[in-house]
Amino acid sequence: QLQLVESGGGLVQPGGSLRLSCAASTFTLEYYFIGWFRQAPGKEREGVSCIGTIGGSTNYADSVKGRFTISRDNAKNTVYLQMNSLKPEDTAVYYCAARQFRAGSWSDSRLYDYWGQGTQVTVSS
Repeated sequence: QLQLVESGGGLVQPGGSLRLSCAASTFTLEYYFIGWFRQAPGKEREGVSCIGTIGGSTNYADSVKGRFTISRDNAKNTVYLQMNSLKPEDTAVYYCAARQFRAGSWSDSRLYDYWGQGTQVTVSS
């Protein structure tokens, strides 16, 4: 069974930074598109960012462009989401997810086959 594990969440003040990690122990992440999603209480899950396979093309939600950066470390079989200039509205449970190539929007959660358990990010003073 393919498993993803997120880590790095926590409580941070507005303007602060966190780095989330998404690791896999049972498959090789570099062959999959990896997306980060988040879900705040009472809201739908939304796509935050995605990184492709060969070439590592990236996509970001408008709300995080210029503040968040997604990257891969294939040697560590890990994908990161560096989050800077955090705002209270970034508070949510963050999930990473994996999919192989298929047509559709990178932010469509229905296209992703494997999900982690989520990590809580709280931005508050």
